[in-house]
Amino acid sequence: MITANKSLDNRLLDLSIEELMKIEVTSASRRSQKLSEVSSAIFVITQDDIRRSGATSIPEALRMAPGVEVARVGTDKWSISVRGFNGRFANKLQVLMDGRSVYTPLFSGVIWSQQDTLIEDIERIEVIRGPGATVWGANAVNGVINIITKKAADTQGMLVTTGGGSFEQGFAGVRYGGKLNEDTPFRIYAKGFSRDNTTSLSGTNVHDNWRSARAGFRLDHRRGIDQLTLQGDIFVNSIGDSLLQPSLAAPYTRLDIVNSKEKGGNIRLRWDRTLSEKSSIMLQTYYDRVNNQLAPWTKYAESFDVDFQHRLPLFTRHDVTWGLNYRLYNNKVQETELTTFTPNQKTNHNFSAFIRDEIMLLPDKLSLFLGTRLDHNDFTGPEVQPSGRLMWTLNEQNSIWASISRAVRIPSRGENDVTIAGRVLQSLPGMPITSLPILMAVQGTNQFNSEKLIAYEMGYRSQLASNVSIDLAGFFNDYSQLRDFRFGQITPGNGTLPHLILPVLFTNDTSAYSFGMESSIDWRPSEKWRLQGSYSYLTIHTDSNPEFKQMDSTSGGANKANPRHQLSFRSHYDFSDRLQLNLWLRYVSGLTFFNIPNYVTMDTKLAWKPSRNTEFFVVGQNLFSQNHRESQSDFIPSMATQIPRGVYAGVEWRF
Repeated sequence: MITANKSLDNRLLDLSIEELMKIEVTSASRRSQKLSEVSSAIFVITQDDIRRSGATSIPEALRMAPGVEVARVGTDKWSISVRGFNGRFANKLQVLMDGRSVYTPLFSGVIWSQQDTLIEDIERIEVIRGPGATVWGANAVNGVINIITKKAADTQGMLVTTGGGSFEQGFAGVRYGGKLNEDTPFRIYAKGFSRDNTTSLSGTNVHDNWRSARAGFRLDHRRGIDQLTLQGDIFVNSIGDSLLQPSLAAPYTRLDIVNSKEKGGNIRLRWDRTLSEKSSIMLQTYYDRVNNQLAPWTKYAESFDVDFQHRLPLFTRHDVTWGLNYRLYNNKVQETELTTFTPNQKTNHNFSAFIRDEIMLLPDKLSLFLGTRLDHNDFTGPEVQPSGRLMWTLNEQNSIWASISRAVRIPSRGENDVTIAGRVLQSLPGMPITSLPILMAVQGTNQFNSEKLIAYEMGYRSQLASNVSIDLAGFFNDYSQLRDFRFGQITPGNGTLPHLILPVLFTNDTSAYSFGMESSIDWRPSEKWRLQGSYSYLTIHTDSNPEFKQMDSTSGGANKANPRHQLSFRSHYDFSDRLQLNLWLRYVSGLTFFNIPNYVTMDTKLAWKPSRNTEFFVVGQNLFSQNHRESQSDFIPSMATQIPRGVYAGVEWRF
């Protein structure tokens, strides 16, 4: 682990390639490991990476990781996935904030507008590409993202940051860290921002401006071999949107401009006891609640989680970690004109247990990792998710790993209980033209089962020289029982306007396979200059219901809704201790499903420190074009938007 001190942010600039390879991570096996020893495709985004990028949100920072697809849908909405099946409601990615899951079972996915903290307090973001279900449970299918914040001891003193510009209209943050006593450091923070509207393809205002306020605290207490952490946050978001709603009257679509407020909070308590270098106990519990989660019709959604873990050595060659988990998820949904949940309130439970054994076959050379997790959920009952991994350390500079894993994505409440009014059509292919409009209504069913994956992976890491390292990973994913749709029986509709209803039912009739590779390189030509590059390639083939192959980006249209090629190149140059220039060039290939062409964009940040405690900065984002498209909303049909060029400036003080 990186040593904690007040100058952490500056010290990261001086880390050599060897030191970066020795940064310890915890998300791959739920225990500390050197980055070079992890038998998974993992990438670490450090606080220094985030600071130099000019990113003002977690989704923007995630663009730095190879294999991660980040596309902005609007001011407050993103499509984020790993290794494909992307969309605003991407459902195969487990996301954690300090080990607290923010994946919601309401619709299976992450609401990114609600996941935030003071960016300066993020220590690192660990991104695992590939299944992490053996240690993190169901829904960790294509990857795991763990956002890890700094300990309270690392955030002592006062920090104030403020600024604004065009798209980032204004932002401010303040944090204070102190000590109750020598064993009990703490911090408190507050932040807020206002972001501008995006525009439609015709250049009109989409009315999706976003204002947010958030506050939180963290308290750490250490006594002997015990460590206690108490942490919490509250937030409120004010968000606008332009929704294309179905209408039974010509032209069968209406534009609704809506404004909604999201508010919520969470609290987390964690206890760690370190018994020895290879023996420890962890107990964590948290509670979070959100009002208006996803849309105004969600009155509230709350979850409670208890997680226990025990690590112990066994005999001379085994390092065993096992654990138990219980999660309660409760929500209440208000019926609207277009959306109904039956019943309107529901509580679901999930129980799980896992065990993982690291077997040292050849000391310091060859290790075998075997593990499995047993989950029981209210939708499909028991699910088993085993994995096997092999790590071969050729020498201190080179290592090879390989794995085979099974993971499942369990159904959401929406896929079981929802009825959503979708498109209104005048006719259907193969059917006679009718004088009545046809309302397509998506309907959940309790017959919907878990989606399944068998993943095969291989990777290679090498420190080519004292100032150059590379990381390569390849994979083949075999999916079965993926979500698809089929038409039900047409029936007459109720209401004042005569119409027909065509049910659209969830099924598990799609299978798919995907393959690809990811690569990254880190090179330091000199003490003042660092270059980082990454390239990702992805191909997905699906076998789905042809009636819906052009309608659903997360099943039949999967390959067309995900970029086949992604390229990132970052340059960080320090002219002196006071002046830094950071450049970030990205290429993303087009999405034919949404008729979005490929694009190239550049971000840049110039930072100047006239004194030790003060930094001024200017950031330019999306500099190569005035506007460009990245993605489009699915299921909730928001208006297609263009992401604008932006420039903002700010200042940061540390005391």
